[in-house]
Parts: sequence; C-alpha cells; structure tokens
Amino acid sequence: MHTLLLTLLVIVSIALIIVVLLQSGKSAGLSGAISGGAEQLFGKQKARGIDLVLHRVTVVLAILFFALTIAVSYFGL
Repeated sequence: MHTLLLTLLVIVSIALIIVVLLQSGKSAGLSGAISGGAEQLFGKQKARGIDLVLHRVTVVLAILFFALTIAVSYFGL
C-alpha cells in the first residue's frame, strides 16, 4: 500500500510541476505587478481557454498532492 501511494505521489508531483510550468505568466515584470495586479484581483480579466483548463487541472493536482502526502505519512508509520 505504501509503495503504491508513493508511486502515485511521484506521478502527481511531476504532473503538477509540468502543469505549473505550462501556465502563462500573469504579469510583465514589476510594472505589471503594480498596475496589472489590481485588475486581476477584482476579476476584470477572466481566464479563458487553455488558461482556465490549466488552472482547474492545477487545483485538482494540488488537492491530490496534499491528500497523497497525508496518506503516505499515515501509512508509512
């Protein structure tokens, strides 16, 4: 059981890294962080297309990562 969970954790970790690296940047340097951050914070620019899909996949993989990490630590004892 521990080996199966550990293997799944490694696969989810690699997938999470790949999905995060595929996402586009949200700001263009320091000027984008100051001026463009407020627009994204209040929802004027909504994610569309592949960005929305990548965002949802990232959330699902992050939840799986935390659940598998807790399961590996529980069953590893």
